[in-house]
Amino acid sequence: MDWFTAPEYWTSRLVFQRALAGVYLVAFLTAALQFRALMGERGMLPVPRFVERVPFKRAPSLFQLHYSDRFFAACCWTGCAVSAALAAGLDSELPLWAGMLLWLAPWALYLSIVNVGQTWYAFGWESLLLEVGFLAVFLGNDEVAPPVVVLFLLRWVLFRVEFGAGLIKMRGDACWRKLTCLDYHHETQPMPGPLSWFFHHLPRPLHRAEVAANHFTQLAVPFLLFTPQPVATAAASLMIVTQLWLVLSGNFSWLNWITIVLAVSALRLPSDAPSLPDTPLWYEVVVLAVAALLLGLGYHPVRNMISRRQIMNRSFDPLHLVNTYGAFGSVSRIRYEVVIEGTADTVPHEDSRWLEYEFRGKPGDPRRWPRQFAPYHLRLDWLMWFAALSPSYAGAWFGALVERLLENDRDTLRLLRRSPFPPDAPPRFVRARLFRYRYTSWRELRETGACWERTFVREYLPPTRLAGVAQRS
Repeated sequence: MDWFTAPEYWTSRLVFQRALAGVYLVAFLTAALQFRALMGERGMLPVPRFVERVPFKRAPSLFQLHYSDRFFAACCWTGCAVSAALAAGLDSELPLWAGMLLWLAPWALYLSIVNVGQTWYAFGWESLLLEVGFLAVFLGNDEVAPPVVVLFLLRWVLFRVEFGAGLIKMRGDACWRKLTCLDYHHETQPMPGPLSWFFHHLPRPLHRAEVAANHFTQLAVPFLLFTPQPVATAAASLMIVTQLWLVLSGNFSWLNWITIVLAVSALRLPSDAPSLPDTPLWYEVVVLAVAALLLGLGYHPVRNMISRRQIMNRSFDPLHLVNTYGAFGSVSRIRYEVVIEGTADTVPHEDSRWLEYEFRGKPGDPRRWPRQFAPYHLRLDWLMWFAALSPSYAGAWFGALVERLLENDRDTLRLLRRSPFPPDAPPRFVRARLFRYRYTSWRELRETGACWERTFVREYLPPTRLAGVAQRS
């Protein structure tokens, strides 16, 4: 069928597939390097405990059938290997059906991880990677031109990502409607990047322009994705520029990068598609059947998107085939950070020498400038931001974190930048304190060299020893 394929998107598909494989690689590498401390057999939220109470039908996963840390690691590194092979173009060297199966492998492996990941994997970019990764299975390889219906579905996902995010802002915090949210956001976002201090200190009129441009890109431009070329390419290009601006302003894991990858699929790039035989009938049937299924399931995110009670970052099926997205429906005005400290004193008192644990990404030492980590995702650091908002966000895992710090647990310490205690001499007590953080001014930065100024607020967790770890309510 001539209408079934779009040869003019040959190069766009190639760039999209290679870039998506790169995102997959980062996701699997993140899982491989962090899972033991987070959800391994001795992790803070162990997978074996989770699968005991959650049935397979609610959370389909290979780890519902069998779990061991060794098996989980093997799945992660297998995902890395398959992703690297896809990035190198191995799918194009295989028959069409084999290439589809190769793309299905990372999707199934990552679905297995997300569905047992609990709060560590409760982020919109996990479901977005799975939804986009599932569509990539049916995009074809060098044996066929890109199917029109799959290209449409990719734009439909991009539309929901952007338009849904725009709606959640307009319905949420009043500062989005007043164009003032960026007066605070660069300072209070979950994990600032190396340029976030400078973004925060941009003139306020420019902050207003940033918000206005964001509203235009998220609420008006998405409709242009379904217009003829070159308008659709211009719309996708504007989205890419906006996402790159967000990449520069903070550490948002691979959320911005997967959105950029999606936008690439809508670009009309110069193509030199080879002459190909007719598209196999079985492939057309499979693609059309999957498209019909996904369009039917799409009722749920559309209903949510137009609802006054719109929710964000929710999956409507256990396979994460269709999801709703959005971010920062509300913006914090004040930044709080939980600072964890330990002491070697047998009995802690006011004059005890408390030493601070240093995290890789989250603010700690006021003189330490933020680093760039995205698209790599520091999961513990992100959850520590939520813990500072309210202890209830950390109730399931914070006590376990403290316990493992008291034990000098090797896997847990690997998640941190530095522990102040040697491996053979763990702290006797650990405590946590809540601080208010604010960016310094230009003058303060010149005088002190510190990018942050912090003020003690209250005790978050009292001095706790191994025999009695308890989360402060």
